Amino acid sequence: MARERCAIGVMAKAPQAGRSKTRLCPPLRPEQAAALSAAFLRDITENIALAARHQPIQGIIAYAPAGGEELFNGHLAAGTELLLADGTPPMPDGVEGFGRCLLHAIQAMFDQGYTAACVLNSDSPTLPTAHLIRTAELLLAPGERVVLGPAEDGGYYLLGMKSAHAHLFANITWSTETVADDTRARAAELGLELVELPVWYDVDDRSALARLLSEAGREGEAHYHAPTTARAIAAMSLATLLQDDAQAAE
Repeated sequence: MARERCAIGVMAKAPQAGRSKTRLCPPLRPEQAAALSAAFLRDITENIALAARHQPIQGIIAYAPAGGEELFNGHLAAGTELLLADGTPPMPDGVEGFGRCLLHAIQAMFDQGYTAACVLNSDSPTLPTAHLIRTAELLLAPGERVVLGPAEDGGYYLLGMKSAHAHLFANITWSTETVADDTRARAAELGLELVELPVWYDVDDRSALARLLSEAGREGEAHYHAPTTARAIAAMSLATLLQDDAQAAE
């Protein structure tokens, strides 16, 4: 039963060479980027499942485009649901670009009867599980509020709410360093309490990939250990690849 549960929807594309994690190419080859994307999806959904042991949470893949459902087979934690979020339904004025997909995902989760809904990125496989648990605690507690997980690059890795506030996605220039600040401003305009989680990072460039290599597979409260990502890193010898790439650039 969906009632009194917090839905966490991972905004995701199916892992395919040439369409997945393209910002990591180079140093990765397209097929390596796709394999890493698949590993991220497994770890992120397993992380949500781990958080669900502590709070009533449902993990969801909010995907686009339509027709790619089978491409997720074998890459998700057991019990993860699929939900189309391609931004095609009519949207309020000002909600454009990626904001259409985000709002589509939020609206669809509420339409399924969830008490709270979050959108989560697919680029942070080592996100601390505690952040997901805390999000559900905040959103399932009495009172209206928004939860923001700001990213180091000025965007956000998570946005959660108790109602589908379309204005949170309006008139925002996506993929820029002002996204989190603009979202804070939209929440203030709506008079909503905004609770912020600790800052985390997206794996979308060489430096973030190098940081990931230092975390994946290592247990600790500071981050999720991302075992599938760790195995993919080892199988592709990414540490050596990054070292060789850095030396070639000198």
